[in-house]
Amino acid sequence: KMAAAAAAVPLRVCHQEIVKFDLEIKAAVQDIRDCPGPLSALTELNAAVKEKFRQLRGRIQELEQMAKEQDKESEKQALLREVENHKKQMLSNQAAWRKANLACKIAIDNSEKDQLLQGRDVLRQRKTTKESLAESASNITESLMGISRMMSQQVQQSEETVQTLANSSRTILEANEEFKSMSGTIQLGRKLITKYNRRELTDKLLIFLALALFLATVLYILKKRLFPFL
Repeated sequence: KMAAAAAAVPLRVCHQEIVKFDLEIKAAVQDIRDCPGPLSALTELNAAVKEKFRQLRGRIQELEQMAKEQDKESEKQALLREVENHKKQMLSNQAAWRKANLACKIAIDNSEKDQLLQGRDVLRQRKTTKESLAESASNITESLMGISRMMSQQVQQSEETVQTLANSSRTILEANEEFKSMSGTIQLGRKLITKYNRRELTDKLLIFLALALFLATVLYILKKRLFPFL
């Protein structure tokens, strides 16, 4: 059983890789069918598909070899049938690949022919419109000269605006300096007011104490005069 389980692992991996390469080939064939050109791009896509087919063919051969090495005849025949199915699918992908290449080459050829015809039409139009192009060039030159004059005026206005902004900036800086000096003066005045308020509180306290002492002295004298026996 352990040997069978060990053998099942490479079989499963081989199956997965065959399915993966098959899907990648189908996607690459669709890319070839949708390729707009040029031929160099088609060549690169075909090189990638060839490599995928090579890898797929190798995995199918590995699966076929594993099938031949199976001990049970039933498992061997089942794997060989899968190998045949994979080979048929690969042949179908190869046929689709050839059809996609043919369709893509026809589309690229038609596109190149259309471009060639359009190029001839363009040349014909160029020959018949030389005078109109010269007139258009003259008009464009005049327009460019007008734009150049407008840009010169705009540059001059911009210089004046910059000068005005510079003057405004100096005025703002000067006002800022004045505000700073005024702020210092205000802070100094605030400190003086605070100091005077403290001094006033101290003076009030001293006056209150002096008044209390005076009243106490008066009361004491009255007590001694009026009530000497107390």
